[in-house]
Amino acid sequence: MRLKKYKNILFTVIFIILTIFIIIWTVNEEYEEPKEEIIKEENKEIKNEIKEKKEKENTKVIIDIKGEIVNPGVYELTDKNNVNDAINMAGGLTKNSDTSNINLSKKLKDEMVIIVYSKKEIENMEKSNENTCEPCNNACITSEDENSKLTSKESKSIINLNTATKEELLTLDGIGESKANAIIDYRNKNGPFKNVEEIKNVSGIGESAYEKLKDNIEV
Repeated sequence: MRLKKYKNILFTVIFIILTIFIIIWTVNEEYEEPKEEIIKEENKEIKNEIKEKKEKENTKVIIDIKGEIVNPGVYELTDKNNVNDAINMAGGLTKNSDTSNINLSKKLKDEMVIIVYSKKEIENMEKSNENTCEPCNNACITSEDENSKLTSKESKSIINLNTATKEELLTLDGIGESKANAIIDYRNKNGPFKNVEEIKNVSGIGESAYEKLKDNIEV
């Protein structure tokens, strides 16, 4: 009788424990499912917000790039990109290119036209004192760009034409690699510059180029 009584008590205890376990498990399941759904919904909303924010921040623009470019054509970028990004997307510059009249940092705009001229074209423009920025070329250095440079001229170093290295000459406005080499070649053939205006005798440097340089050079 006692054994039977103990068995009944044991079965009752086990039954109670199982019942409690089932109740706890059921409650947790009912709680976890809505919680997971809420987290999924929140993550989805966050992703949508990030996507919408990126789309607003990066407006797509279509630009036309031509001239001394490896792969000229029409490209799609964003208004956060600049002229230099467009050049890189188009395969980069050709060996005959001259970007001395191009503002590489200018932000892109929709339907923008970028024309990169050849060294010969820039040289001919400067020799004839023509404006090296055609109205149709939206990437050219404008008067506004020039004015912004003027405000920072005081902080720029003055470059001595007779002692400057190629790297130092490249820091001057409008002086690219070809013009820097031309200045050094002229100096080697003709001796030291006697005055800053003599730089106009260097191939590729005309009156307009001299006006950009005169405040930052000395002899």
